[in-house]
Amino acid sequence: MDDLKICLITDNTNKALSAKKQILKSYKNYTPSKCDTIIVVGGDGFMLQSLKKYYQFKKPFYGMNQGNHGFLLNPFSIGKLKANIKKSNQIILNPLQMTVTTRTKTIKKIIAINEVSIFRQSRQTTKLEVYIDGKLQIKQLTGDGLLIATPAGSTAYNLSAGGQILHLDSKKIAMTPISPFRPRGLKGKAISNKSKILIKNLDSKKRPVSAVADNNEIRDARIVKISINNKIKFKLLYNKKFGLKERNLVEQSKS
Repeated sequence: MDDLKICLITDNTNKALSAKKQILKSYKNYTPSKCDTIIVVGGDGFMLQSLKKYYQFKKPFYGMNQGNHGFLLNPFSIGKLKANIKKSNQIILNPLQMTVTTRTKTIKKIIAINEVSIFRQSRQTTKLEVYIDGKLQIKQLTGDGLLIATPAGSTAYNLSAGGQILHLDSKKIAMTPISPFRPRGLKGKAISNKSKILIKNLDSKKRPVSAVADNNEIRDARIVKISINNKIKFKLLYNKKFGLKERNLVEQSKS
């Protein structure tokens, strides 16, 4: 780490592009295969895209916030960049694997770092049947949909939908209904991250639904299978003073 070799990836925004110019004044830009660390400059959405695009190089990611909330990123700072990376803590995240069978019997697979959301696609409410490890859990969920979130994603849309925040080391995933009408009073819950979830659309013709993995949407989903993909590991680096675990705990205290 004495001679820091970075691969710099920036979003196409004015703030991110300006930051890129500043960083490249001090550091050479290497390819993902030849760098020590992949630096991502942008917001949370761009960070999610970059993780999925470059994780196969098996390099750690250091995010620098030039977006809005920046939950997955570090504060933007160039002066102590090398020192911050050298002293950072590493967090390993495993994504959700979503496999969708559509009405036309097309099968698509996408990973999600934050959450998988099953949404109603029209004015009609959903009618979903939900299984966990082969056992029927919800006979018919009528409402706007269902959300499955990782611990890292539990503070995002999951929290807004009324789901619980999960500690990063909890070995759980959150299952949260979205505006449920039936069953009345249905609440979200935490389930084992070893669980295999199967969701069936009981009326895919009249009540179409979309399956969304983070920001990637597949429409007209008929069957959705969700589980943790332990073969994929995202290595994220965070400043010691306020890392992802600390932010997660802060969000828990707020709730």
